[in-house]
Amino acid sequence: MHRKSALSNGTAGVGEGAPDGQPPTSTAEGAARRSAVAEEQAFLDVATARRDRLADHLQVELSSEAQDALERARQRMLRQQYDELRRAEEGLVFGRLDGLDGTVRHVGRVGLRNDGEGGEPLLVDWRAPAARPFYTATAVDPQGQARRRHIRTTGSAVVGVDDEPLDGTTTAELVGEGALLAALGQRRTGHMSTAISTLQREQDDIIRAEATGPLVVQGGPGTGKTVVALHRVAYLLFTYRKLADQAVLVLGPSPRFLQYIAQVLPALGETAVVSATCDTLLADVQVGRDESRLLAEIKGRALWQPALESYVASLLPRPRELKLRWEGDFYVIPPATVAQALASAVQGRPYHRARAVFAEQLHHLLADVVAEQREALMEEMEEGFEDILARVDRSMEQDHQPTRTSTGSDVDGLLSEEEVEQLRCRIAENATIARFIEAWWPTLDPETLLGDFLTDRALLARFTPQLSPEEITAVAAEPAPWASSDIPLLDALADLLGEVDTPQPQGEFLAERARRQRGWVYGHVVIDEAQELSEMQWQMVLRRCPSRSITAVGDIDQAEAAHRHTTWAQAVQAAFGDRWTGAELTICYRTPREVMDLTEPVLKRAGSHNTPPRAVRSSGIAPWELAITPAELAGAAVEAVRQLRLRWHGGTVGVIAPATRIAELSAVLSDVPVLTATQSKGLEWDATLLIDPQGIAAEPRGWNGLYVALTRCTQELGQLTLTQQSAHP
Repeated sequence: MHRKSALSNGTAGVGEGAPDGQPPTSTAEGAARRSAVAEEQAFLDVATARRDRLADHLQVELSSEAQDALERARQRMLRQQYDELRRAEEGLVFGRLDGLDGTVRHVGRVGLRNDGEGGEPLLVDWRAPAARPFYTATAVDPQGQARRRHIRTTGSAVVGVDDEPLDGTTTAELVGEGALLAALGQRRTGHMSTAISTLQREQDDIIRAEATGPLVVQGGPGTGKTVVALHRVAYLLFTYRKLADQAVLVLGPSPRFLQYIAQVLPALGETAVVSATCDTLLADVQVGRDESRLLAEIKGRALWQPALESYVASLLPRPRELKLRWEGDFYVIPPATVAQALASAVQGRPYHRARAVFAEQLHHLLADVVAEQREALMEEMEEGFEDILARVDRSMEQDHQPTRTSTGSDVDGLLSEEEVEQLRCRIAENATIARFIEAWWPTLDPETLLGDFLTDRALLARFTPQLSPEEITAVAAEPAPWASSDIPLLDALADLLGEVDTPQPQGEFLAERARRQRGWVYGHVVIDEAQELSEMQWQMVLRRCPSRSITAVGDIDQAEAAHRHTTWAQAVQAAFGDRWTGAELTICYRTPREVMDLTEPVLKRAGSHNTPPRAVRSSGIAPWELAITPAELAGAAVEAVRQLRLRWHGGTVGVIAPATRIAELSAVLSDVPVLTATQSKGLEWDATLLIDPQGIAAEPRGWNGLYVALTRCTQELGQLTLTQQSAHP
């Protein structure tokens, strides 16, 4: 099935960039390195040529014009395959498994077969079950493997290999330690890259976990939460093809974060993905103002969901006699009939959908009443005509004339089923009837309705009795435009009202249709920085994924939002109850040990009960601190950034400061990002300059924010602390 080869003498760190950073010293090691690199270069050349041939063939197939819907569907599938092959130019091959039985499997970005019908596998897709031992095999549990090899490439050239025997002769803590540490040591570019070649076992376990219910992943700084979440999307779309028909929603904490991760999923060949923040889930609604943490906390509570449900239910019309005018006459629908039609129409439907169902029933009811009254009128006319005919007959008998045999039955007053249906259609198209229904059961705009509700103290007191009078006053005093915490309330109200028979967006690309359609139901939802979601934001997620196929990743110790929960159980109780599964990432790969050593006292001040992740790498650079006065801040920040950029040329530098100092620093630091701790969530730089850590700690949930700020760097951390007197002579 797979080609066989003799197992070469693999040594950890064979090739350039060995774990200790030093090249092999002996002649034998040098020869082994060159032989291994040459062997993998030969395979990469074969795989690249095969990929190019397949891509060229698909390009020819795509050049023909589709004649029907079936052919267009086929071409969309071929286009996806073509794009996936073309995106796999960098890192096409990154791994190899040597089995105990002598078989060899190469692992890469995409799966490839050899030429010919039924060709054997040439390259195994990293998401395929056959590739899993590459991420999970250990010396204790080799899973039938003798060796794992990480292959490092630059463009079309193999630049090094890292071999890891799985026979118990080595005790490496990490999978592919050399390749992993080499990747972690590279300069940051401002965009997240894929990590399919260096995923670790605990990460892979989560990536490949079942997607049948909510999975909540706790992970501290640098544990690869985002990497896991995004690669899980790629794995699920590969494994469960039907998900691609529904799309996957990726929710991030900020537009900057979404920009940072934007290249990952396309690089993995996945396009059936919609990325958004909770603030941008409603495509036509913009957040226009900031608000206090008090209001954000109040509006984030779960109580608003039942409150809005009750409010919308109160807007439904009540049963009463309906008097309708049709062609100059009035017709009455009795209250009992109206009540029955109302109950049948509502039945858990959204407001506008129930209205449409009731309108259709009313058209039938009115048609029936019109037909019945016409029948009754004809019967009355018929009875009178019968009396006249009887008198004529008696007169003719007296005159000895022949008796008439005609009766009133010669005149049939009944409408046929076809005539009743035609009458119903005319009623349905009648503008007067439509205006009557609109007046009795009006169309409602969710934005107008929510604005009226939130500014009416009487309505708030009636439907949100859990709020204190002071809280009601605070909510009612807030003017338009919308704040971030209003978006979940608006989404809930829009869902309860439903659409008003608007055409659904069309287009070739599934993700674009899903993005524009508020009621789209996704196959899976991934949430990054999930600890920040309020209870009402969790409800937004559930509306878009009623199957609860959800992956939420975050660090409860980094929570800075206004809500009060401090554990995952508290965070998801309103959405999931106890029906969710937890997982944990325990190893910090990104943040160096020197920086993580600073976090323990900060975590304690934040009230954490969790064990911080264990850092597995050292940058060799001790964090430094410089005390300055507020008057020296601008100059000291400019000089510190200049020095950091020189030291990390080709990489990235970020600045984190209290919210009150962002404007001042942004004015003098135009060439680096200057962010609050909240804005920096999920981001990373080679070097971080942390300004006024005491000021960050003094902010609401500031110790959590300081924990975030301390852990954004991959190499160097500098701090400027503010004092009243200069530390310089």
